[in-house]
Amino acid sequence: MRRFLPFVFLPLFSFAEESSKIDSGNTAWMLVATALVMLMTPAGLAIFYGGMSRSKNILNTIAMSFLAFCITSLIWIFWGYSIAFGSDIFGIFGSLEHAFLLGININDILPDSRIPVLVFVLFQLTFAAITVALISGSIIERVKFEFWLIFIVLWVTFVYSPIAHWEWGGGFLSKVGILDFAGGLAIETASGIAGLVLAILLGRRRDYGKKAIVPSSVVLTTLGAALLWFGWFGFNAGSALKADGLATYAFLNTNTAAAVGALSWMFTEWFKFKKPTLLGVASGAVSGLVAITPAAGYVGMFGSIIIGAVAGIIGFVGVFWLKNKLKYDDSLDVFGVHGLNGIWGTLATGLFANPSINPGGKGLFFGNFSQVLVQLGGIFVVILYTAITTAILFFVVSFITKGARVSADEETLGLDEAIHGERGFEL
Repeated sequence: MRRFLPFVFLPLFSFAEESSKIDSGNTAWMLVATALVMLMTPAGLAIFYGGMSRSKNILNTIAMSFLAFCITSLIWIFWGYSIAFGSDIFGIFGSLEHAFLLGININDILPDSRIPVLVFVLFQLTFAAITVALISGSIIERVKFEFWLIFIVLWVTFVYSPIAHWEWGGGFLSKVGILDFAGGLAIETASGIAGLVLAILLGRRRDYGKKAIVPSSVVLTTLGAALLWFGWFGFNAGSALKADGLATYAFLNTNTAAAVGALSWMFTEWFKFKKPTLLGVASGAVSGLVAITPAAGYVGMFGSIIIGAVAGIIGFVGVFWLKNKLKYDDSLDVFGVHGLNGIWGTLATGLFANPSINPGGKGLFFGNFSQVLVQLGGIFVVILYTAITTAILFFVVSFITKGARVSADEETLGLDEAIHGERGFEL
């Protein structure tokens, strides 16, 4: 009998050995997803924003997104990742045990998805980079380049990384059960609120409201929107951290909400102004993508359609009514598109989360009213923390750079020539 005992326990040994191995399928998918999200910042967002800026500022606008990715790539591996995903300290931030990626070995894996931890580090790096890059759209055409470069370092360190820890790194929001599949709070709401605060503190462009400010190239903006849409599949479906059915459903929800958002904005604009613009269609698609981000892995098809439809209307109202009503100069409508729809998507997740899609989420329409209260609480905390901390950082960096705004002459000439000595278009 003793001779046969090893064979009795052999399946258990095999299972333990298998669970400690890297899952090549999940890893391959996450490498692709990471590359897709990487494409969103120095290519998709840069072109999307660049096309909406004036021709004399297009290169500076693109550079702000491009450099956001470069700088965040270093800050994240130096200390950002550890603040976000290090051992929890009072539910507020992670320890610095993984600063400079200390303690993370090449063969370390995440136990559930069995992907290398380093792949997860890279995937989360792309999230941090696009979050801070989004903010630039609120302040283009008038901010000092050196101000922006320093602000990136401080904002990723003191705003994005702690909020990411609250939600995904074992912080207090995750402990109370917040639902945010891919970043409706940490990415969309935080960037939108930060952009609004900076736009107000920096002040309006000198010719804002005095002359027409038109995009340099709607063609480029539309191409940028298409690249963002493409990259967003990695953003949302990749957040499943596996190549499985949930990733597939998140992929489907992402595409559906984007398409509905584009149509929703277009028909709203068509009804209001009698002209369905391509810029509106592109902006509506991005609005739908923003709103479905926190809900992609929690809601069913009906939920994604409603979320996308409302997102297009919210984005339109934020751009054409709220901004004019309050008279702030959010240059590329970061708050109107990303901030407001990040809030809507986070709240909608608490309404439409379907436990048959994801057992980890159950919203109001499936019998869990308390989830709405949790979502509202998370929204309030992130808005308050982001607004206060961003304002503090604005004054700190302004002191370092002796002001945040370029001179009147530089703004009139255009930042491409004044700062970079280049032109985006030879006229």
